Amino acid sequence: MNFADMIELTGLRAFGRHGVFDFERENGQEFVVDLRLGVSTTRAAETDDVADTVHYGELAEKVVGIVGGEPVNLIETLAHRIADAVMGDERIDFLIVTVHKPQAPIEAQFQDVSVTVHASRDVASARERADVA
Repeated sequence: MNFADMIELTGLRAFGRHGVFDFERENGQEFVVDLRLGVSTTRAAETDDVADTVHYGELAEKVVGIVGGEPVNLIETLAHRIADAVMGDERIDFLIVTVHKPQAPIEAQFQDVSVTVHASRDVASARERADVA
């Protein structure tokens, strides 16, 4: 395991209907997701085969599907859903996922609202053990 290797996918835009207000669910809005995956790239570099790495195109489709899927109230929940789905790939050692909600219903001027979740193989295993107990 080499924690220096990473795959990053940033600025992934997807439409979703998340939020605590009815108008957020009805109208929806764009969310932006950033992913940083800790994954060894050694095998992929040796074989030059996409099957030996995390396919970022498939990763993007998966995340867009989650954002566009079942609505939740909080972007915290959305970030954890994404983290759980991405950590299902055994090749990923750790993950940092940030969900941005640039059109959040805030009266003041702001640039961005985001939630960042960190997950690692140990954290994912602990969560699975807690779910079983």
